[in-house]
Amino acid sequence: MSLPVPPPHRPFVSEKTTMKEFTLRAVLLGLVMSVVLGAANAYLGLHAGQTIAATYPAAVIGMAFLRAFKGTVLEENIARTAGSIGESVAAGAIFTIPAFVMSGSWTSFDPAHAYWKSTALMLVGSVLGVLFVSLVRRALVEDASLPFPESVAAAEIHKAGQRGADAARYLFWSIGFGTLIQALGEFKLYAVDKDFVVRIGQIGKSFVRLGPLGSQNILQTGAISTVAAPTVSPALIGVGYVIGPELASLSFSGSLLAWGLLVPLMMYFMGPDLQKFLPPGSGDGGWGAMAAAVWRYIIRPVAVGGMMVGAAYTLIKMGKKLTSSLGRALAEVRHGAPPMESMIRTERYMGSKTVLSLIGVVFLLMIALYFYIAGQMLAAVVAAVVMLIVGFFFATVSGNLVGVIGSSNNPVSGLTLSTLIIAALLMVSLGVSGPSGVAVVLGVAAVVCVSSAVAGELMQDFKAGYILGGTPRNIQIVELIAVVLSSLVMYFPLYVLHIGNIKSGGTGFGDPKLAAPQAGLMAALAQGIVGGEMAWPLVVTGAIFGVVLIMFKVRSPMLVAVGMYLPFQTTCAIFVGGVLRSITDSRSRVSGHNAAQMTRVENVGILVASGLIAGEALTGLLFAYFKFKDIPVLEFFKDPSYVAGFLVLLIMGFAMIRVPLANAGRPEDPAPPSAMV
Repeated sequence: MSLPVPPPHRPFVSEKTTMKEFTLRAVLLGLVMSVVLGAANAYLGLHAGQTIAATYPAAVIGMAFLRAFKGTVLEENIARTAGSIGESVAAGAIFTIPAFVMSGSWTSFDPAHAYWKSTALMLVGSVLGVLFVSLVRRALVEDASLPFPESVAAAEIHKAGQRGADAARYLFWSIGFGTLIQALGEFKLYAVDKDFVVRIGQIGKSFVRLGPLGSQNILQTGAISTVAAPTVSPALIGVGYVIGPELASLSFSGSLLAWGLLVPLMMYFMGPDLQKFLPPGSGDGGWGAMAAAVWRYIIRPVAVGGMMVGAAYTLIKMGKKLTSSLGRALAEVRHGAPPMESMIRTERYMGSKTVLSLIGVVFLLMIALYFYIAGQMLAAVVAAVVMLIVGFFFATVSGNLVGVIGSSNNPVSGLTLSTLIIAALLMVSLGVSGPSGVAVVLGVAAVVCVSSAVAGELMQDFKAGYILGGTPRNIQIVELIAVVLSSLVMYFPLYVLHIGNIKSGGTGFGDPKLAAPQAGLMAALAQGIVGGEMAWPLVVTGAIFGVVLIMFKVRSPMLVAVGMYLPFQTTCAIFVGGVLRSITDSRSRVSGHNAAQMTRVENVGILVASGLIAGEALTGLLFAYFKFKDIPVLEFFKDPSYVAGFLVLLIMGFAMIRVPLANAGRPEDPAPPSAMV
């Protein structure tokens, strides 16, 4: 019995239709969104260790703006394509660039010392991401087994825009709401977080108390259970709402393991004896410093091992698809592509030979950059070769992962860790050590990280364009323009956040309020391997832990490991967002909503959550700029109450449930396309 043949693909705009697409207004709008949304995600990533795809807000903003000028749906697609890529450049940057500072490889992050190096790494990585994924675009886009949930959602927003831009009001309303909540917290009208200690009984000599943003205090009498309140954060709760209760729970479970089990057990059973297993002086500041050192030097390497196994597991699962994609790209190089004029509009794209030639040029530039960093030609060539091979491999992996779970859940940092270990071991074998060795290892990781992030986002854009009927070549060109611009300016929001944190009493990158968790992992791993001080038994333990998670059939072992690194309050807030999503979906079912109404509830909820994320991120960046410029900010209270913050949290939760349910529509209304297909 033969399998049914799927119907041929029919784009929203026919391949025979000619309409405006690659226009100046669409490109300029997209570039502006790319910079703004990229800066907002830089804040979110440094604060929470996670970014959210900018596809939704870019789609709605582009739709609302261009419709006012009677723009076409393909113009909207170009604007959204350019507008969303800045988030990927930001993701790659915040996962790796701060690691140079945190590891001591860069002694200063001032523009005179760090701007051109940061920009060069981002520029090379982002351009390579566009070129790498262009080689396998067709194989992944036309793979019917890949659902591309966020691509479908973005395309459906554009389609809905042809019938009106009502969705824009939900997004802009929630941006204003998120801005208000974040601003009131910055003005200290309420406390954004709080820790509580619940005594269970006298069962030991010491206990761990979690402080704001994961800080810990160890008391020497009694044993307790620690409860940390979620941070009042529109962005974190919005993140949890978008990724849903399952993934939010996985991340939170990692924090529970770290903060609620591993650290308390180690402090209870070993106490002061732990100092023997920590770097000299790391726990000299008392019990609080001791617990922080336990988490930093013992728990975190375990999380690294778990993330490595999670990345390897992902690669193994998609081996056949990766081989097929690469084979199709190489076949085109051998046999050549048909002339552009003979191809229909929706099949026009950069030829593989052109793409490979550009990759060769970038490869030579990369050798020069690594030679400057390492001071050794052999090390520079090896680093560039590793970057090229592993970068292409992981760029393709990233594109495939986006096709399965979307850009928001793409574990780019986990893929980068595998690259970093390979590069670090090779540098050690070549005799490269010290700060220069760490710097070249981080340089490889930075390029691959940016490349993988951009490749995943571009594959998502390719799929949305495929659905809408866009021209692939135009998408490639506007992406190249957008990544170059984003790379040139992305250093500045990082610098503002870093200096703003220092001027407000923090330590810059790595401070609890600017945790940069992935960058911290990169720095620790590079220093440990190159310096010969890597705690391999802990990494192996984490790897075994990752294997156990796989045997338990955990959906994302990597996400659990990342949760072990993040502050408890952060993952708790994300978990609250996931719970709100679950309550909304449950209430929709209990209310007897049909499929069309449930889809409307889902779509509005996603737009509201996206607006809250953008509102806090942009507001946080603004207040960081105030601190950077020493502009005084109003403070209502010196010691604000979390009770007021909890009330704000309840109001926000009520709105995130009520607004989507109130816009379910009538049962007889036609079903809209789901935003999360």
